[in-house]
Amino acid sequence: MKAQEDKKIDIEYSGFLNFDEAKFPGAKILTRDDSQQIHIVHESINMWCDKAYYYGKENFIEAYGHVKMIQGDTINMTSKYAEYSGKTQLAFASGDVVLTDPSSTIKTDTLYFDRLKQQAFYRDGGTVVKDTSGTITSKIGRYYMNQKKYQFVTDVVLVNPDATIKSNYFDFYSETGQAYLYGPSTITTEESTTYCEKGFYDTKTKIGYALKNSKINYDNRIIEGDSLYFDNNTSFASATNNIKVTDTINHSIVKGHYAEVFKAKDSVFITKHALAITVQENDSIYMHADTLMVTGKPENRITRAFRNVRLYKSDMSGKADSVHVDHAKGLTQLINISKLSNTDAFATKRKPILWNLENQMTGDTIHLISDPDTEKLDSLIVFKNAFLISKDTLDAGYNQITGQRLVGKFNDSSQLRTVDIIKNAESIYYIRNDNNELVGIDKSKSGKIKIFLEDNTIEEVRKLNQIDGKIYPEADFSEKEKIFKGFDWREEERPRSVEDLFKDDPPLVLPKIKGLDDYIPQEDFFDESMLERIEKADEEAKTDKDEEPKASRNLPQRVKYRDKSPKPKVVK
Repeated sequence: MKAQEDKKIDIEYSGFLNFDEAKFPGAKILTRDDSQQIHIVHESINMWCDKAYYYGKENFIEAYGHVKMIQGDTINMTSKYAEYSGKTQLAFASGDVVLTDPSSTIKTDTLYFDRLKQQAFYRDGGTVVKDTSGTITSKIGRYYMNQKKYQFVTDVVLVNPDATIKSNYFDFYSETGQAYLYGPSTITTEESTTYCEKGFYDTKTKIGYALKNSKINYDNRIIEGDSLYFDNNTSFASATNNIKVTDTINHSIVKGHYAEVFKAKDSVFITKHALAITVQENDSIYMHADTLMVTGKPENRITRAFRNVRLYKSDMSGKADSVHVDHAKGLTQLINISKLSNTDAFATKRKPILWNLENQMTGDTIHLISDPDTEKLDSLIVFKNAFLISKDTLDAGYNQITGQRLVGKFNDSSQLRTVDIIKNAESIYYIRNDNNELVGIDKSKSGKIKIFLEDNTIEEVRKLNQIDGKIYPEADFSEKEKIFKGFDWREEERPRSVEDLFKDDPPLVLPKIKGLDDYIPQEDFFDESMLERIEKADEEAKTDKDEEPKASRNLPQRVKYRDKSPKPKVVK
């Protein structure tokens, strides 16, 4: 190292040589001629300029006018002014500085270049141009030439034809076009805006990852999760762990722990504790299933839920194998398993079921119909094997109505107001007087039955085309007469809270996200090893005259006048 530091700067060519000890003591004043610029060499560095002051004792050069500095075939720097110390091997350039290497270009007003560490540094704003990867601006920038790596700090902005990236801490590899983002960062394209506080983006492939408070906004959908993968070529994103997808137009949310979003198809696929939340009548409806799919444009959106679907609302809950929701029509279909026969125990258990307050309804298929504008429940239809059950108010037995089809109408409070049982209607209901005393038990068969309910109790029963019927005293009503064939009281399955939707799920084990390494703050460009070089050069340059040493004169003030006394330890 000593031999390298002592190697003198060589003047390969100068048109004119002058001295002016009064103004420039110890300096050779070099000036170009008409044939060519001054040519200066130090090891692998070649420098050209129009005028130069060479201080031989300090092995220091000041260069003015159309300055060009070249290192081998890798670094080319131009500026209006530059200075270089053969002892410290630190260059300082100012005035329209442009540093280029085979893969990128730095433009700034002032630049430091350390030949020993092969690093360039600016601290008052700069621009890096990287062919197809775009243009990057920042307040502070550092280039590690051996690694082809840039480290940008404060007000970092990358702009290319496909995306704009903003961050405060940004590592960029010029050969690969790969960027690492730290702190609050955004990636904006025509299709989306991605936010994260730790992330990765490949400016060539347009693929990236977002971690830590990550979020992607696709027009009318906002995707949040612990880890987001996104491909801006196809507007596709997948998310892992603690996912939330918000539909800002239809006021709905889906949650889970794995999701895929296809913007072009307007679709969302979500699983692992999947939960859909829709606001209706200022009361949210929650739907949980093994898998949820939301597809279609906002005006024609469809939600599908598969396998072990459960619904909960403050005044209604339900279960089905599958659920299909057409938001434009306000139609929710609870669908039975079709691949198994009706006699199969599993199929019976999974038959769609609804609970409205104290009423239980089952059938092969159930439709819920709501007003698409007001989102209020309007009616329900139970297709085939319709069965309505409610407990008698004093638990004497079960009110039951069964038939081929059930049509129910809701009042403004989402309570069943009327129920029509159509075709092969049968009923059992417990008749009570105004004192709530049991008068008798009505059991009958009719072509159709219409029931009026008030405060969730049967107020009136009208039978059309009655085939037979009888009111039994309680003592004469045998146990075998008390229930119809197909009776299945499933109260123990009823979800009574959002938490109940998940009670039968297996334990959830979330994958561990490896993620990205934490941000490593820049070590100071002006580190101790550099400052030792500079202090040594200053010491060797001292004379009897009160002159400022040249090696340290362009150091930042905070570095030049730093406090060297030991600092007390701060315990946090």
